Amino acid sequence: MSRTKTSKAWMHEHVTDLYVRRAKQEGYRSRAAYKLLEILQKDKLVRPGMTVVDLGAAPGGWSQVLAPLLAGSGRVIALDSLDMEPIPGVVFVRADFSEDVALEQLRQALGGRPADLVLSDMAPNISGVGLVDQARSVHLAELALEFSRSYLKPGGCLLVKVFQGTGLDEYRKQLGEAFASVAVRKPKASRDRSSELFLLAKGRKAAT
Repeated sequence: MSRTKTSKAWMHEHVTDLYVRRAKQEGYRSRAAYKLLEILQKDKLVRPGMTVVDLGAAPGGWSQVLAPLLAGSGRVIALDSLDMEPIPGVVFVRADFSEDVALEQLRQALGGRPADLVLSDMAPNISGVGLVDQARSVHLAELALEFSRSYLKPGGCLLVKVFQGTGLDEYRKQLGEAFASVAVRKPKASRDRSSELFLLAKGRKAAT
């Protein structure tokens, strides 16, 4: 299939997608909002007063879901290398998470308080080379875990997007070493043909 035909097929799928239509109707910035809504409904991860870090936040679908759930008494700190239109109750940090400056900006935004929940919807820029893209995806997931080891409170949770493939089993093992439990989530809003999964790690173990 030519690139033009592939692009047209993707565009047709996108504009006819149930969740894309729902997002437009209900005012969400992206269909990804429904992935998080389903997981939150199942796992009850958010409550008022929490500090939540949203990595890979742009265009803001997840932050849109989170801010109202915190009932004005918590904080969402969102980070992305792309710009994001403001959302009430959300502190936005524009930075590349793979760079040290991003960690410093997040640390300052946290203001000495640990995060209660870390979410990562980060995905690499796709090169089209499967092994390369998978390695980049796992690397981003590892960065989210590394951040959680330093800034997530003991007992806190990490929800991270991953893709099935090389390195995933090893990454799940790393999560299991750092958290009390690890579960797989595949929301209905994830496209069937996508290898996308979300790993939910609960109960960060205290450093020994």
